[in-house]
Amino acid sequence: MTDAVYQDASWPRAGDYPAHQDHADVVLIGVPTHETSLSPTRADTTPRAIRESLRRYSHTFYHGDGGTRSLEGLTITDAGDIENPDGDRAGAIEHLRKVASQSSLVIALGGDNSATVPVATASLDSDWDSAGLITLDAHFDVRAGKSNGSPVRELLELGLPGPHVAQVGIADFANSKAYSEFVAHQGITVIPRRDITASNVEKIAEQACRTAGSGGGNIHVDIDVDVCDRAVVPACPASAPGGISAYELRALVRRLAAHPQVVSFDITEIDATQDSADGRTIRLAALLVLEILAGFNERP
Repeated sequence: MTDAVYQDASWPRAGDYPAHQDHADVVLIGVPTHETSLSPTRADTTPRAIRESLRRYSHTFYHGDGGTRSLEGLTITDAGDIENPDGDRAGAIEHLRKVASQSSLVIALGGDNSATVPVATASLDSDWDSAGLITLDAHFDVRAGKSNGSPVRELLELGLPGPHVAQVGIADFANSKAYSEFVAHQGITVIPRRDITASNVEKIAEQACRTAGSGGGNIHVDIDVDVCDRAVVPACPASAPGGISAYELRALVRRLAAHPQVVSFDITEIDATQDSADGRTIRLAALLVLEILAGFNERP
């Protein structure tokens, strides 16, 4: 990339969003959890890496419903990173709750999947009975305890109704019979990886939103990037060959972001220090941020 292209005023770059003050349409915030991961990770390095990668992409131009579109009308801010979200979860929740109250949509940059608990709690706990959750994940994440393998169980224990949970992309040979039975007992809707194709992502997104939105309340979307094929996300420690494609994930995310009940996303389970030399995992994560913005921009 030459300096001439880098300086091109006709090609405005994504990223470098102004610091959050008191209101915005969309707020980015880093939630660098990593200490309770089931396998060693430096997922705490990922929020910064995603912010840097955003600058590779255009901030304005994309193809949306009705033709070419621009994000120029959105107010987007960056609230920085939460300090010590592993050690002070209550403080993280309060910080996230304040940010959520000052915006229409929160995009949390993880961190391992334990970040889902404080982000979803801040967005949903004003009315658990009506709230909903969508996970894009190869795993059920219903282990006992507190780790990156337990966020869905923790949210259920806090009061989230199982019938308001849709889990999309669940992989074969990545879970256990016991956890499958637990999920079924909770009334959770499972959309396995084998049911997802490039041609039906809109239908899958609609099904997930119907489930998560059936209570009429807010929806949180957890994007565990290891739902993708390992070839495209080598920096996701638990990713496996045969996951969904980068295109399928991007398309799902944009459709979910367009739903009016969705108030927050997290992007998790990437260890930026383990990425390939071409940075393909972090580049995909940055594009997920932009897909969320595009979907939000498509709302009526």
